[in-house]
This record gives sequence, structure tokens and C-alpha cells, in this order.
Amino acid sequence: MSRIPELVIANGTVVNSFGRRHAHVVVTDGKIGRLVDATEPAPDAARTIDASGQLVIPGGVDGHCHVAQVTGRFRTLDDYRTTSTAALWGGTTTIIDFGIPRDARETPLAAVLNKKELAQESRCDVALHGSVISWDETVPWQLEQLAAEGVRSVKMYTTNRGSTMADGDTILKVMREMVRLDGLTYIHAEHDPIIADCTQQHADDGRIGIAHLHRTRPELAEEISVKETLAMAEYTKAPVYFVHQSTPGAVDLVTEARSRGQEAYSETCPHYLTLDDTVYGSAFPEWYACCPPMRSPETVAALKERLAAGAIHTVASDHSCYDLTQKRERTDDVRAMPHGLPGVETRMPVTFTAMAGTGSTFEEFVEVFSAGPARINALPGKGMIAEGFDADLVLFDPAEQRTVDGSALHMGTDFSPFDGCTLAGWPAVVVSAGRVVLDREGFHDPGAVGRFVARNGFREHHAATAELSPAAL
Repeated sequence: MSRIPELVIANGTVVNSFGRRHAHVVVTDGKIGRLVDATEPAPDAARTIDASGQLVIPGGVDGHCHVAQVTGRFRTLDDYRTTSTAALWGGTTTIIDFGIPRDARETPLAAVLNKKELAQESRCDVALHGSVISWDETVPWQLEQLAAEGVRSVKMYTTNRGSTMADGDTILKVMREMVRLDGLTYIHAEHDPIIADCTQQHADDGRIGIAHLHRTRPELAEEISVKETLAMAEYTKAPVYFVHQSTPGAVDLVTEARSRGQEAYSETCPHYLTLDDTVYGSAFPEWYACCPPMRSPETVAALKERLAAGAIHTVASDHSCYDLTQKRERTDDVRAMPHGLPGVETRMPVTFTAMAGTGSTFEEFVEVFSAGPARINALPGKGMIAEGFDADLVLFDPAEQRTVDGSALHMGTDFSPFDGCTLAGWPAVVVSAGRVVLDREGFHDPGAVGRFVARNGFREHHAATAELSPAAL
């Protein structure tokens, strides 16, 4: 007699990026064993959760998180235990962090290996991006070692001179290496000379406090950097992924490149879809210190239109867990204060609510929240509810609404940029690798069980997933 499954999610509406059906999801050994049509009786299991009236979606994949990040003299206040716990509270079952060298003495390989060691405390699954700041003759070997470790992407910044910025020569050379190693190039795209000059002009005029942040980093700086980077990617034939795009112009440049056959992707963040630059005139402008900054209401509306049209491929949190003490230390000078927002826990409801307002489908939400990030980042076993995939599942009632209370969240900080916002799309049950970690009784800490996920080669993975039939649902 076959062993009884440990879990069945019964009677839910199972939603993948390519379709939906009413089904029972059978979980065995941390994997999805099978899907049984809901017209048939639910199979016996050690535990059955009734999902009637709820959506069942793949666990979220957040492709852009910064955990225990050191930038200059500031360090985010979280660790992997904190951030992974918050991720699970928010319906995200896999996070991808960055191994960014903290200074010139730390190599790209050492930065990743350090993060991999820290990630042993994670409650959810973890993958990693590498990062290169400057080129030397050891970089090709280091990138080979990263690929062998299952780290198949490298992030580079086109701004932040003197700290994380990579020059054009470095970016082009790394792109060539990523093609050779079947990897993906991540880019933070802001044109540094424009930003440096604009910021200096504001400083000279005495307008360098947080209330002026949005004026120091113009939309043009982002779009010019995207255009230049796309040219290098076209020249090297490198797949390229742009993080936190905040303008429709930047997204349109990627769309145009894709129409010419380039492998290029746009990511945005929940705050760029829901908050605009009027927040810098609010009572607490330091809550919104991030780069790029919030944009005009007109730009936000146009960005949401691009999301609804399918031109944006993923929505990631860009989670950076500073607290208000750190934020308020230098609100008089945006050059000296830490930038970044806590968001791994609120990514699901903010994104769901923003998309619901555009008339987007549940399938389209699953695509940017889970399926797209998993596929683009070549994460095996993630982003789909299908036989053999990891049993990472989220149940929720799309009609239920809750109001964000920043003090009641679990991200290790004392504020949320969405405090007081009423949102739909909060997870009611979260299953991670077959374990029920969140239900109506609260959070059940699974301990340090999160696995490091070694990623496949970019083109290798895309070729394999292209062969999957939607009939797998």
C-alpha cells in the first residue's frame, strides 16, 4: 500500500500563470505529487486544508532582496532568519539575495560565499546573485566558480561612484563572461554623470535634504542608462535584466529591444506602482528614501499601464531593512543617508491590489509574483503548481482586505512605506517545501530549513521550460 500524503489542499482554485482549475493539490515529500480534479473526492492525507472559495497560487519568488547588506557605514538591521520569516508571512517562499563586495578588499566570490554561509539560518529557500564592481584578471575565474556554485547572475551598478559602481569596460567584459557561462546580467541603471551633476547643483542651491530627493535623480538618468546598457547587451549578445525600473520610458526601451530579438527583462517594485513623489512633501519623507526615487503621479499611472499590458516581467521588493534611526540621521543630505525600503513582507498584497486596479487577471499576477521570477532566474522546481515541482503554495481570498500596520510586520524594522494602506491579497495559508508555516493559528517557525537553490544556466533552463505543456496543470 502506498504511503498516505502528508498534505492535501482541497477544493481550491489553482492558479498558474497559464490558467486555472478547481483541484485538490496533493503534497508528498515536499513536492507536488499530483493534482486531482475537484469533482472527485479529495484524497486522504495526514492533514487536509479546505481551500474552498480561495485561490491557490505558487509560492512567491522575490528576485531582488538585500539581506544583512553593508553599504558604506550603514548595515541593514536584518539577518536571514528575520527576512526569511517576513518573506513567509508575506507569501514569498524563495528569495534571491546579492553577494555585493562591501569594499575593495572583498572579492565577488568571497562576497557570495559569505552570504551563502549566512543563509544557513534561512526559513525559506534562498538563491544568490553575484556582483562585480571592478575588473581584474581574476574575474573570469571567479565567475566560473560562482557558476559552479549555482550562482548564474551578476549585478552591476551604473551609478554610486566610489562604492558599488562598475564602469562601462567592466560591464561589457562581465557581459561577455556571462554569455560564456550561460548566465544573466542584472543592472541597476542610472546614469552616474547626470545624477552626480544634478545632485551637486541641488547641493549648491541648498536643496539637498530628503524633501528634494526626487529632483536629484531625474527620469532621464534612468532611461539613458537603460539605453546605453541595452546597446552593450546587444553588442555582446548578453541576456540582461533591469532592476527596479520606475519609468514607462525605461520599460519601453526594453520592449523595443525585445522586439528586435534581444533577451531583455524589466523589473519594477511595489512602491513604484503605488506611491508618487508627493510623499516627499509628507510629514515623514524619510520613509520613502530609495533610488530611484518615487516618480510623478503621471509616471506612476503610465508605469501601471505597462504592467497591465504585460511589458513588465517581474515585481520584486528590493527589500532593504534600515530603520528610522538610520534614515533620520542625515535627512539634511540625501548623499549621506541610507536608501532602500523594507518590502519583502508586503510585496504580495501591494502588487495584487495594484494589479487588481488595472483589471489584470489572477494569472497575470502569478506571472510577475512567482512564475516569471522563477523562470527568468532559472530556478528549478519553482513558480508553478504542477507534478514534481516544489510544494510552495499560498492560499488567499482575493476579496479579503487588511490595513497595513507597520509596527505589526516582521521585517526587523520600525516602519513600512505602506503604513495605513488598505490592501487585498494577503496570504491566509503558506506552505513552504510541503510544510505549513502560516495558517489561521499563526506562524509556525520551521527552523533553519531553508535550502540554497543552485540555478540552472539561463538559456539551458529556458529551452527546457519552453517544452513544458500547460497540460501540466
